[in-house]
Amino acid sequence: MRLWHLPAIWTVLLDFLAWLLIHVSLSIITQSLPNRFFIRDGALYRGRFWAQNGQFWQKHLRVRRWKRFLPDGAAIFKNGYRKKNLNNSSKENLSAFIRESRRAELTHWLCMPFALLFFFWNPPVAGGIMILYAILANLPCVITQRFNRPRFQQTLQHMLSREANGQTTEKSGSAAGQLL
Repeated sequence: MRLWHLPAIWTVLLDFLAWLLIHVSLSIITQSLPNRFFIRDGALYRGRFWAQNGQFWQKHLRVRRWKRFLPDGAAIFKNGYRKKNLNNSSKENLSAFIRESRRAELTHWLCMPFALLFFFWNPPVAGGIMILYAILANLPCVITQRFNRPRFQQTLQHMLSREANGQTTEKSGSAAGQLL
């Protein structure tokens, strides 16, 4: 379904610029959405029973080995919530991390379908490569969110339960650091 036939150098340049525009634009859009859209686990974010609270991803894909190599996209935004901001395990900090993990997951899910646009100016093989790129660039980030979020949710739930029972919670970086 190729509509435009460009010289190879222009096609590669357009591919690069298009991906940059897609990633940045969708990040800006999701960053501008109100926090209320990311407070609860809706259908997209809800954990699946087979994922075993995120442990499926560690067992089958060894997430802990490679997740630290993923870029922190929040670094490009003034209001972005960076992983390094999780320096203590306060309820507020854990809640913010959980909320922002939903925002990040949405951003990465939204990026993937845009790979289909590349068939308009790329030959079919290159269009297929763009689909592969979209999956390889975004799915590891989604998997990392799905691995981390349930563990942080359990920690937060435990803190809230202890608080409801009249027990105090410690505010230290150790619990948060162990989760990451």
